[in-house]
Formats: sequence, structure tokens, C-alpha cells
Amino acid sequence: MSEYTSMRSEETSSYISEQTPTFVSEQEPTYVSEKLPTNGYNKANDINKVSVVLGSQWGDEGKGKVVDLLATKADVVCRVQGGNNAGHTVMIGDKKYDFHLLPSGIVNKNCINLIGNGVVVNLPELLSEAKKNEEKGLTWWRENLLISDRAHLVFGFHQEIDGNLETLKGSNKLGTTKKGIGPAYSNKAGRVNLRVGDLMGDEEQFKKKLIDLVDHLQRQYPKLNFDIQKLFQEYSSIREIIRPMVCDTVHYMYEHLHSAKPTNILIEGANATMLDIDFGTYPFVTSSNCTVGGVCTGLGVPPNAIGEVIGIVKAYTTRVGTGPFPTEQLNEIGDKLQTIGHEFGVTTGRKRRCGWLDLVVVQYAHVLNNFTNIAITKLDILDSFDEIKICTAYTFKGKKLPLFPASLDTLSEVTTEYITLPGWKSNTTQCTQWTQLPENAQKYVQAIQDFLAVPVKFIGVGPKRKAIIEVY
Repeated sequence: MSEYTSMRSEETSSYISEQTPTFVSEQEPTYVSEKLPTNGYNKANDINKVSVVLGSQWGDEGKGKVVDLLATKADVVCRVQGGNNAGHTVMIGDKKYDFHLLPSGIVNKNCINLIGNGVVVNLPELLSEAKKNEEKGLTWWRENLLISDRAHLVFGFHQEIDGNLETLKGSNKLGTTKKGIGPAYSNKAGRVNLRVGDLMGDEEQFKKKLIDLVDHLQRQYPKLNFDIQKLFQEYSSIREIIRPMVCDTVHYMYEHLHSAKPTNILIEGANATMLDIDFGTYPFVTSSNCTVGGVCTGLGVPPNAIGEVIGIVKAYTTRVGTGPFPTEQLNEIGDKLQTIGHEFGVTTGRKRRCGWLDLVVVQYAHVLNNFTNIAITKLDILDSFDEIKICTAYTFKGKKLPLFPASLDTLSEVTTEYITLPGWKSNTTQCTQWTQLPENAQKYVQAIQDFLAVPVKFIGVGPKRKAIIEVY
């Protein structure tokens, strides 16, 4: 036996001897300690919680307005998915801020804004967006912005591919924003894309990875033509601009979740439930998870860290682009909603399709996200209507569907069932309290709350920052 073997045997023998259990009798062996002492480590739920704001329809519900309100008290505001295909508008006084990648909380000087690992980031577009808002007075964005080193990059060639793929679909176009989001997520899933951390690392390695990615894509898309050297130079200059902002956001969030100091953390959902890659009206969806599960995967926080989940419900329904829309009104009602509501996409400028509120959609969103409360937005757009309809059920071949269906074939044949409520025919934009709303407006809100069995916490009655009623 070697000296090493002998030594290890003695150590093992000693270890086994020390760990040998003490027996009460030959029949019933019992360890000295019947339970492993936890020493107070079992504090899984003793952490700060995150509040989540999610769209319950097809986007454009007015999430930015609610986030702006909540961000005034927030320490951290986070984006967790999507890219600059999202668009949130915040009105402060006479200034209008449009955000696509920047979290809406960036308007709050005292708030850190974080772009999580689940976001795909077009860095030139991010800096351009920041510059435009800086010209409006938002000068503190550099000090208040953090970017995950795990976030994936969107390049110009992703946009080119996105546009080409949409063109090839012909009459079957999805209505994509052509921002390169889908191709970037596709490359992420294919494990060939680059991340922010790659840009922050060795320059030559980044260049090599970039060349490899372009070569890979050019084999798939032979007509793809890009100046690699020009792109590399552009990103070399961007690297130094964003370097102070890049960090390990998983560790950053862990520290804040487990801080002894109460920390107000707000998650700003982009896009909306019905555009979720798994649960939306596929394939007329986006390329990420816009539901509450995306918070965990897009930020690196555990499920038990999720506290309040606020569902944003526009008082009527809109969607941009193609895809099913059961309550769409292709008539003067739809035109009136579009005109009064100024329904144009923040990102694309496209005219939004409009229709009555669809509570089958919102109920489905609640099933997926378990809203703790909801915010009804743009109630004032309905001020001039004589009567207002709410869709409360779908029937298919004579049978009521229990939930929003997955099949687009089924969805194309459903019959929508409505309840009709009287309009209030008066201006709600000056209302600041629930009791000031007209009686019929209160009944409309009450009908939504009763159907969903979820309390209404906020009611939006205009585009300005203060045009929102806090019910409780």
C-alpha cells in the first residue's frame, strides 16, 4: 500500500469513526440529532418582492402611464423581455417621452433603471433613443441605467433579415415591426448570437464571433450584405459609452431582493399577454414571453420574489398588425375609437385596429398571470358613446368556450356575446376620485371588476401624468 493510500485510509477511518451514529439499542438506531438544524437559514420568503405591470390584451394598453405613476416611489425599474419593438409613452406636463428600450422609470431621477438578460438590445437604437429624450431634459439617464451583461444583441443585419422574411410571407405577413427582434431571439435559441458581455470582453474575440455570426447567416441568406469592419468600428465606440452601465444584473437583483432595507422594485412588461410566444395568438405574436413567467427568466429572480401583479386593461380593445381580433369593429364605431383615442403605434406609427372591450381575452390573461389588481386605462375615450358593449363569452358551434382558444381556426369561427351598458355622455378627464365619475362610468368599471373578480386599483382618464384615479 502506498504512503498516500495509507494516509487517505487513516483519514477516512477517522472521519467514519467521528460520524458513526450513537445507538440506543441494537434494534432501533437513532442519531444524536434527529433533525438537521437550519440555523435560521429557511428564509426563502423573507425577501423584498417585485411588483409587475403587464399588458392584458395585444399591447398599447397604457402600461407606461401606470409604470410612471408607480416609478415615482420605486428604487429600481426593470425591463425583462422584448426589444425596441415595444413602445411606451409617458406625458409629464407638456413633454411627451417615447420609450422603446429604456424603462419608463428613467424619468425618475432617483430610480435605477435596469435592462435585464431577457431583453434583446439594439445598442445604436438605445443610444439614439436616449439622446432624443436627453434633448427633452432627461439628462441623468447615464447614471441611472444598468444593462445586463447576459442580454443579447440586435444588429442591423437582424433587421434586414426580419424585413426580408416578412416580405417573403406575402399575404401571410405577421405584421412584425421589422426591428430584428425575431431573428435575434432565433439566433439566441440557436446558440450563435452575441451578448453584451461579448462586447465588453476581448476586442479580437468579439470581432471573430461577429464574423462567425455573419458567415453563419450569409449561408442561410446569401443576399445578406454587410460591412463587418464598419460594424465593428461602430460597436468599438459604443463599448466605451456603455461600459459603466454594464453589470451582472442577476447579482444586482439578488442583493436588492435580500437587502435588509426595504426596496421597491418594479417590473415593466413589454408587448402584452396576447402577444406571448407561447400563450398568444400564435403565430401573430412576438418572440418572447410577455407573461409573468418572463420575469423570472428575463431577470434571474425566483418565482417567490413576485408580489403584486398589475394587469393593464384598456377600456376597449386594440391591436396593431394582422391576426385574429374577435371584437374588432370595422365600422364607424371602430373609426370613432381610433380617432378619439389617437390609436397609432408608438413604434411603427401604424393605425391600430379598434373594437369593444373583450373580457374573454382579459380573463385568459388573468388565468395566466394571476393579477392581484387591474388598472383600466383610457376610460375617457368612451365619454361620448351612447351605449358601450363588453364581450363576455365566445361560442363555437353552439357551445360556450370555457377559455380563450389556442386554435386560430376555432377563433375565426367564434360568435362573440356582448352585454350592453348605457354610456355616460360626460367628460371624465377632470375626475380625480372614484366618487366624481359619472354613475354609468362607475357601472362600467364595476361590470369589469365583477366579471374578472379582480379589484380595480387605477382608472386612467386622460393622457397626462395626473389623469389617473387611485381607487384604493
